[in-house]
Amino acid sequence: MFLLHTCRRVWFRGTAIPSAVVTVPHPRTRALNVAARPSDLTGNTPLLDLGRILQAHGIDNGSRLFGKMESLGPCSSVKDRIGRSMIDQAEQAGLITPGRTTLVEPTSGNTGIALAFIARERGYRCILTMPEQMSTERRMMLLALGAQVVLTPKETAVPGALAKAHEIVESLNGDGFMLQQFENPHNPKAHRETTGPEIWRDTDGDIDIFVAGVGTGGTVTGVSQYLKGSPAHGLPPLRPNLQTVAVEPMEQMLITAALGGAKIGPQGPHKIQGMGAGLVPQVLDLTLLDEVVPVHSDQAIDMAHELWMTGLPVGASAGAIVHAAVQVLQRPASAHKMAVCVIPSFGERYFTHPMFAEIKEKAQNLQKQPLPEPFDNTEYGFATRRG
Repeated sequence: MFLLHTCRRVWFRGTAIPSAVVTVPHPRTRALNVAARPSDLTGNTPLLDLGRILQAHGIDNGSRLFGKMESLGPCSSVKDRIGRSMIDQAEQAGLITPGRTTLVEPTSGNTGIALAFIARERGYRCILTMPEQMSTERRMMLLALGAQVVLTPKETAVPGALAKAHEIVESLNGDGFMLQQFENPHNPKAHRETTGPEIWRDTDGDIDIFVAGVGTGGTVTGVSQYLKGSPAHGLPPLRPNLQTVAVEPMEQMLITAALGGAKIGPQGPHKIQGMGAGLVPQVLDLTLLDEVVPVHSDQAIDMAHELWMTGLPVGASAGAIVHAAVQVLQRPASAHKMAVCVIPSFGERYFTHPMFAEIKEKAQNLQKQPLPEPFDNTEYGFATRRG
């Protein structure tokens, strides 16, 4: 019989004191694959072959498209990674303390959800400021996780939510702490240390093109640093010719403008939640971007619906990213190349988004139907046998 030797410890004033060593009979000869906390489930998301989308758009040039399924994280978004990374670092640096510190952060939704679930896991109070146009599902997730939600005017986008967050931190007299996702270096670090290596491993190093939306800029920066190389972080170039493609809303082309490009059409509010925050994030390394593809909200929504029809529930942000990837791969120069695009979040989080207005109305107008014979419906509380 396999014997498991365990060393029991007694804790005294924060110090572990070894106690008796106990030999326990154990029938297994391998370790259980069990996570200790919800945040420990973060990362190691799979790649999904999106070849059906390429076929549907008539792309037959030998190119391949894979989706990095960040929607399968513990709280269903790519932001789970940075939520854990930023909180881990702040704890290790002694900047925050469970039971005393209140975490405050502006968010368009998914970063806030990541912070809220980890705050609940570890014992922090959490206040999130969020532009009012974000989906009701986001608000419900945050409230269900015990966070406080403060809405700000949609016209001011994330900068308005950021200003409100600063005001709240100041009112907490030293017990409030803002993780600052748009400028926190542990945002891209999370992707440099996890997302990038996972993509390199799962593509056997054959990736040619990386496509990601720009919200905070952490994903596109961190992954590109890992794959292209980053002397500042001691990373050798694994794929120096990687083509990094950033995606932003056509209605808010701030990244394009920052690189000297021209804006297309009217600029203002858009419907692609999770990107186009109304600012150029500090953590975004513009020098890593080979191209910025603007996608209109309508194009993003159309592609999101198309992905749903393949059985993949996504939101408008994933629709925008996949639409951009399709645009890139249909070029002759992309023949026989492999692209990986980010699927940032799960589609059920967007049911009150305008993209689902028609489906929502249809669902609300569904009518019950009578059961077939020989059911007697009066036995189930109906007024008549057949109604």
